[in-house]
Order: sequence, then structure tokens, then C-alpha cells
Amino acid sequence: MNSILKAACCAACSLPLLASAQSDERNLPLWEIGIGAAAISTPAYPGADDRSSRLLALPFILYRGEVLRADQSGIGARLFHSDRVEFDVGLAGALPSDSDDVEVRAGMPDLGTLLEFGPRLKVKIADLDRSTRLRAELPLRAVIEARGGLRQQGWTFEPRLVYERVGEGGAWTFQGQLSAVVGNERIQRYFYEVAPQYANAARPAYAADAGLMLTRVGVFGTRRINRDLRLFGFLRFESYHGAANRDSPLHLRDTGVSGGVGFAWTWKRSSRRASGTETISPASL
Repeated sequence: MNSILKAACCAACSLPLLASAQSDERNLPLWEIGIGAAAISTPAYPGADDRSSRLLALPFILYRGEVLRADQSGIGARLFHSDRVEFDVGLAGALPSDSDDVEVRAGMPDLGTLLEFGPRLKVKIADLDRSTRLRAELPLRAVIEARGGLRQQGWTFEPRLVYERVGEGGAWTFQGQLSAVVGNERIQRYFYEVAPQYANAARPAYAADAGLMLTRVGVFGTRRINRDLRLFGFLRFESYHGAANRDSPLHLRDTGVSGGVGFAWTWKRSSRRASGTETISPASL
């Protein structure tokens, strides 16, 4: 789940995924189950003046199948992969934001739980050395709101450049990302439009347009404490300069910062490797 429209607590959905990041999948179990916890703080939505901070504890399941996947790249189906190119269809999500907790949105509809679904193309640009890789990602996502039913709330596109480095034996990992998020008119209206019935003296009516939503740079890291326990953290800076709807009365800030720290503890893992080979030692169970 690093899908982009997660400005309201997006990292919560990727909590177990960050904790599992490693580069040589052949040495990883086919599946793992466990529990993770994190403290996370993000803007309530892109350009918001209010923040959303949460303590989360979540069970997780990692699965590294040839087609079905639930790993550090998200949840979905890998339809094609080669040494340089991978194409998948993935699912991600974002937690809701209550308008009563966001001063400028008081009296407006809440921002519900968001699900994102769609294709992604990943292209390896270069292996800089045995433990360092540079790649490009091109995810296109339909955004679906789950609030009193399911409603399609538009599309986002996030071209992304990813730098990855892994320590010896996977003892630590580091990932840097640079990306931009573009949204169609419907998803921009979802965040930034003020319909006439919600307008007041401090919040005039506003019609949102399609276009750039934000640019983003982020760093993610993990550190293995022992075989079962891994710590992780992330820090992300967003710029809304040049955004299509900076003139919206709901758009109050030109920058935003998100961050979080947590851990993931693996309770059980398979003896079968992701490559399909079997281990011999029962200690791997």
C-alpha cells in the first residue's frame, strides 16, 4: 500500500509493509503474520491547517506469491515482471477525517475512508551497486469512498522516482521518494470545493479544477532488532505551490509534513521461500 492519496493518515495502511522492506526476495518467507504498532501525524488533507495524529495497532499478513502480493509495494496482483519491468494492479487506502475536527470544514460532509485501486508500472532505471537500486513508478488509481456505501471519487496519477538501499543481510533498509500527484476534477472537488449550501462569510463558495495536487519528497527506513522485530520510521514533506486549487478557502497551507515511527513483530512465518524453495531447519517456523 505506498499509494498516494493518503494525506489523511496514509501511512497507517502501509505500517506492516514498511517493516518488511528488503531487496532479495529469494531469501524471504513466502508468508509472514504478526502485529505492528505506530504513532503517526499527518495533515488532515493536502493543504489543511489541522493535523490528524493517531496511535495504531494492526495485525498484518505479508504474502510474496508469484501473482498475488501483500508486501512492501502494496496489496494486489503482479501481472507481469521481468528483470527491468513490473506491472501490477494494486489496492491501498486512507483513514477518514471527521469535519468536526477540522475547523475550516465545520458543517461540511466528513472525508470518509478512501480505497484506491488501479494499475501501476514499475521500471528499474539502474542497479547502482549490489544493494542500491533506482526505479520509476507510474501508478494510476481510482479513488473510492466508503461512507454509507461505496462512491467513486475520481482518479489520481502519481509519477514517482524511488531510490532504495539495503544493508547487508537486510539488517536495515532506506528508501527515498520524489513524486507529484495529479487529480481529476472529481477528486479535487472532494477535497477543495465549497458548494453554495456550505458557503459562509469565512468560507465562500468555490468550484475546484483538475490538475496538480502536490509534490512530495519522503524518506523511509527500517532497522532489524532481531529475527522477529523490526523498527521503522518515515518523514515526508509536501509542497502545494503550483497546486490547481490553492485559491480554495479550504486550502490554507503551502506546505505539509508527515511523520511516524513504529515496529512490526512477526509471530509466524512459512518455511517455504518466496522463490518456491523449501528450508530444512524447523527453526524457520
